[in-house]
Amino acid sequence: MKARSILLHVGLTAGLLLSVFPFYWLLVMATRTTADIYSFPPKLWFGTRLGDNVSRVFENIDFFGAFWNTLFVASACAVLVLFFDSLAGFTFAKFDFPGKKLLFVLLLATMMAPAQLSLVPSFVIMAKFGWVGSFKALIIPGMANAFGIFWIRQYAQESVPSELLDAGRIDGCGFMRLYWNVALPILRPALSFLGAFTFIGAWNDYLWPLIILTDESKFTLQVALSSLNGIYVTDYSMVIAGTLLAVIPLIVLFLFVSKQFISDIAAGAIKS
Repeated sequence: MKARSILLHVGLTAGLLLSVFPFYWLLVMATRTTADIYSFPPKLWFGTRLGDNVSRVFENIDFFGAFWNTLFVASACAVLVLFFDSLAGFTFAKFDFPGKKLLFVLLLATMMAPAQLSLVPSFVIMAKFGWVGSFKALIIPGMANAFGIFWIRQYAQESVPSELLDAGRIDGCGFMRLYWNVALPILRPALSFLGAFTFIGAWNDYLWPLIILTDESKFTLQVALSSLNGIYVTDYSMVIAGTLLAVIPLIVLFLFVSKQFISDIAAGAIKS
């Protein structure tokens, strides 16, 4: 048992180092020059060019404007997905209605289609609505998704007791009261994960904003950072510094949400 425990800890430590190394490498390269990035053997310790690289990022793009655009879009998408997906997932999990199984199968079928197939039809629809170049084209189509509904449905089926809903009905609770006061407090761990997952996906989205946005003042962070790539020569130290700045908010979000996620699970275990 002692040898097995040692092997387990060694394996977990190795996995941790492999997971952390890309972030460490990103930080190291952000403090180096482009020549250092191509050097061999690679330089594994920090340089002194972080300030210069960051200042050149600010000189070449409107970083803070793109940052606030991305924060607005990602936050709006996360809030809308949490509301609509939790509402639909709770309904699929705890209520019976005509066509329920067929609708759920069709919902799962949409998860099998590559997102790239919908780019042209989505662009045509946005053009018909006059939303090309608008944040509405980034937020409204993504305000609900099949994965989120499936995730909440699976969690609610096991975690929300039907007896608790029946007790709420006896007390005179309607559907929205059951959803808001009974189901949502129980679904907090699932909502924490879904909110973080949606926010990160919207924050890192590149292809759809690149297609739909036409005004440079409305560029999201990923689109703005892509403009740092030159046609013939690219200063990769500057690009990596910009990438580092874009990753920092996600790391902060992950640390906050993971702590909240674990505390919610622990609270639920104590209550049960």
